[in-house]
Amino acid sequence: MNKILLVEDDMEISTMLKNFLMTENYEVVTAFDGESACNKFFLDTFSLVLLDLMIPKISGIEVMRKIREHHTVPIIIISAKDTDSDKTLGLGLGADDYITKPFSVTEVLARIKANIRRSTQYALGWAEAQEILKKAVL
Repeated sequence: MNKILLVEDDMEISTMLKNFLMTENYEVVTAFDGESACNKFFLDTFSLVLLDLMIPKISGIEVMRKIREHHTVPIIIISAKDTDSDKTLGLGLGADDYITKPFSVTEVLARIKANIRRSTQYALGWAEAQEILKKAVL
């Protein structure tokens, strides 16, 4: 089962997303501020992070920077910040995808599936291909 870290300070949005994703067979761990998000992330293993940018204690951008120092886990930003410069900044700093609020939960689900697929199935295929090439050269 894939485990998602959901970092969202709006309790209503967090609960709605968590309940929806659980019905889709995802395990969801929630954090309501950047500090607890970092603590939870580094104590566990996650398939994906859903990250709001405007959260208390430590900003979403800082959370993403801390994660990117050590991990390549897919990160999807979910934010009310919807300008091109906001999206460019988030993607440029390491996000794999960017969804603006308000959003459709079915779109969020589709993007989660695509990002997990890209980071697992496609990455494994690439690693296997590299190993075959190494053996062929030797």
